[in-house]
Amino acid sequence: MNTGTVKRSPAKINLILRVLKKREDGYHELASLMQRINLFDQMRFISRGNGIVMHCPGSGLPTDEGNIAVRAAKLFFEKTGWQGGIEITLKKEIPVAAGLGGGSSNAATTLMALNEMTGAALTKDDLMEMGASLGADVPFFIFEKTAWAFGVGDRLRESEKIPGLWYVLVNPGVELSTRRVYESLKLGLTNRAIQYNIPRLQTVTRIAGELQNDLEDVSERMCPSIRIIKDRLKANGALGSLMSGSGPTVFGIFRNKTDAEKASRELKKDGFPFVCSVRAL
Repeated sequence: MNTGTVKRSPAKINLILRVLKKREDGYHELASLMQRINLFDQMRFISRGNGIVMHCPGSGLPTDEGNIAVRAAKLFFEKTGWQGGIEITLKKEIPVAAGLGGGSSNAATTLMALNEMTGAALTKDDLMEMGASLGADVPFFIFEKTAWAFGVGDRLRESEKIPGLWYVLVNPGVELSTRRVYESLKLGLTNRAIQYNIPRLQTVTRIAGELQNDLEDVSERMCPSIRIIKDRLKANGALGSLMSGSGPTVFGIFRNKTDAEKASRELKKDGFPFVCSVRAL
């Protein structure tokens, strides 16, 4: 029996997300500090003679090219000329349209798994370039390090070593469209050079004090629960709290596992549909 190759596809959070300007092509220049966390989707890859078959049991996600993992597999086969196919089964644990990068991570995991399975021997840079055409966050997951992302999110720089952190994630059960959030952000076109000075983040307290997401106010107008969750996290001991990505998932920073797990238990009593404690990878 061919059990295939099983990979874990991690979520991410944005500790800092600054939107520096809107570009003429409609995209936005960003400066964002992203970190992977130990919340994973599970993906199983089984080689087949031809074609791409996708299964997403229990998730309601599309299984055709509406799924970014299918597009990633198709792109990989087109770029490498590999004569064969793949069957992918995706078991979702990361909330969908939640600001946690689940889809981008699935695409990155697909590219890396196929590179390994086919023996194509593409470099990490090759895969990151391929991933950038699928989505702005895909290269970050291939990079596999805590990183600053610049440009539209495709220019990556490894961050200085920051303290190991524990988080509590809370999602109110509302899906927010990244496109809609950015379209609602009122920024004028500008050609001026944007300067952003990277802060030094050497302590947990400093990180908590530097949390910033320029999309948060826009997303909060669409989903008022974001503010409620931030307040509840702080009331339960979070050193700081912030919405991740375009939301609506909110995270709180905690000093240690014990504090995070205690807060997680309390937040679950509030009835939010998704609450978990996680650590940085």
